[in-house]
Amino acid sequence: MKKKIVAVTACAAGIAHTYMAAESIERAGKELGYDVKVETNGAIGAENVLTSEDIEAADLVLIAADIKVDPIRFTGKPLFVTKSTPAIEDAKGLIEKAFREATVFGKKGTKVGKVQIGNDKERVNFFTHVMSGISYMVPMVIAAGLILTIANLYAFQRDDLGRIVQWGFDTNTSMGLLMSRLFQVGQVGFKLMIPLFAGFVAKSIADKPAIAPAMIGAYIANDAELLGAEAGGGFISAILVAFIVGYFVKLLKKIKWPKIFAPIVPIMIIPFIATLFIVLIVFYVIGTPIAVWMDGMYNGLNWLNETYSTAPIIIGAICGAMIGFDLGGPVNKTALVFGTAVFTDTLTKFGMDGANFVPGTATQAAISVAPLGVWLATRLFKKKFTQDERVAAGGAFGMGMVGVTEGAIPFVAADPVRMIIANVTGSAVAGGLAAATGCRFFGGIGSPLGTFIGYIEQPVPFVTWIGCVSAGIVVTAMIIGFTRKDAAMEAAEQIEEAQAQVG
Repeated sequence: MKKKIVAVTACAAGIAHTYMAAESIERAGKELGYDVKVETNGAIGAENVLTSEDIEAADLVLIAADIKVDPIRFTGKPLFVTKSTPAIEDAKGLIEKAFREATVFGKKGTKVGKVQIGNDKERVNFFTHVMSGISYMVPMVIAAGLILTIANLYAFQRDDLGRIVQWGFDTNTSMGLLMSRLFQVGQVGFKLMIPLFAGFVAKSIADKPAIAPAMIGAYIANDAELLGAEAGGGFISAILVAFIVGYFVKLLKKIKWPKIFAPIVPIMIIPFIATLFIVLIVFYVIGTPIAVWMDGMYNGLNWLNETYSTAPIIIGAICGAMIGFDLGGPVNKTALVFGTAVFTDTLTKFGMDGANFVPGTATQAAISVAPLGVWLATRLFKKKFTQDERVAAGGAFGMGMVGVTEGAIPFVAADPVRMIIANVTGSAVAGGLAAATGCRFFGGIGSPLGTFIGYIEQPVPFVTWIGCVSAGIVVTAMIIGFTRKDAAMEAAEQIEEAQAQVG
């Protein structure tokens, strides 16, 4: 009888890594002769959900996730926990390792609950919690961003060169009133995304009782009027609030409350105490200093952009390079969040004319460079890639065209050093050029298609954006192509090495 594997995959955004990991595990398991069922916890929610019968019949439970997954339903089963990337890079090796090292969950010496166990306990770290928060925030960012884009398309009045000459809504007309309201809805989404992010970072640390205090604390920390400051605390304050609340709630949960209070401890007592605690911390300790610091940072960025002609290029190149470094990982997500935060916060404070578009525009220009760069390399340097690699590049092309940078992950896994250098360089070129040419990304898809799907202000309509992104793609492709050996030659060398080892 075949052994049976059940698995759960999840990533921060719930878009690419989740499904790539699932596909890799399913394919590798079948090749190894196992029955495999994988549950995906993506942005849409849980799909292909594991039933109690599936779990009961399983010989191995494999969790490949970048966010915390509750393992309580797997009590009594051999469980192995890892990140999504190992599943994408080498699913066969991961499955073999999991069978060797899996630990029976719930046995003496392990903890039951939302924890990762065994040798993987140390994997629950700062980035695990932050990425968990980002996974819940991403749908709100996308929804609010698209609504803002629709409203902006109606509000921006452009001249023949595509430059904004007027912005505003004519609320005397029904369409103008509707678009004005949609713009306000989009702004609400961006205002709520920071408390939402903080709430679920705190949940990752201390579960449900931490959500409400963290959301309230983060909302206050980002309300300049409540703080009596010029700007809110941004994502820095949200992260601080989330971790303070999370670990404070964990401390409260360790208290042995009287049994009579047990039913209301998680829904009333802990949320009330934690909310009161974090509100006082925000008002009297961290709120104003962080708000002042963020205000200074935004003013400083704007001053650099206005004073030094090279500053936007350098900032854009750095943000672009971060996008290409780990393709959807913490560095990539940090750049995206930073770009979004700078844009939304400066837009709120300074208005459309004073908003800082550089980081956000650079990250969007760079986001498709890695997958499209490797696709172009397989077309320009066909002899340096196997038939399987050229076929796989088709998938990278599709993901790159819709702004999903994770499409290049399989190629990075096979050749990390060369690919990371190529991706970082090309992405930096795209980000730097977008900043240097004065492109301003308001919304849409961060790929060459973004010039048609969305709204990007650029010196030459349609052409400038495509040129900036394409330059990065070409640079990535050239670095890959010129530094890579011929596929047939490389295969022959590997055979010779294998024969020498056998001899």
